Amino acid sequence: MKRSDRLSIALHILLHMGQRTDAPMTSEEIAGWVNTNPVVIRRTFAGLREAGIVTSTKGHGGGWSLARPMEEISLLQVQQALGERLVTLGAREESPGCLVEIAVNRALDDVMEEANRILDQRLAGITLAALAQDVGPHFHTWRPPPH
Repeated sequence: MKRSDRLSIALHILLHMGQRTDAPMTSEEIAGWVNTNPVVIRRTFAGLREAGIVTSTKGHGGGWSLARPMEEISLLQVQQALGERLVTLGAREESPGCLVEIAVNRALDDVMEEANRILDQRLAGITLAALAQDVGPHFHTWRPPPH
């Protein structure tokens, strides 16, 4: 099963944002950390802003910041803000009248729903602060290299 790149990248960035509270981070700066285009960052972060996870300020000295403490942001909230599902199985479109394909898709749909329900429960119990703690005791003093 492939991991969601968008979710992994967003969590990576959000953890770095939690380290840095002195100034907002620009889309260009963030994009350099994850090897992507600043436009991708702005599009991705639009959903996070709508969900109240990040804020943005325009103009000189502007950029992205966490909207609330890391203890108040769960991985489930981030996943939902991105519109992501972690478990997706490639069920084919049903051929008209094929009872076998209908049965296979129904079974896969049920499994995906159950798996996502379990994942959602687990993700709801993990915060950015818990991830930061897992990084280690030097989390708040380490800085990523400039790009």
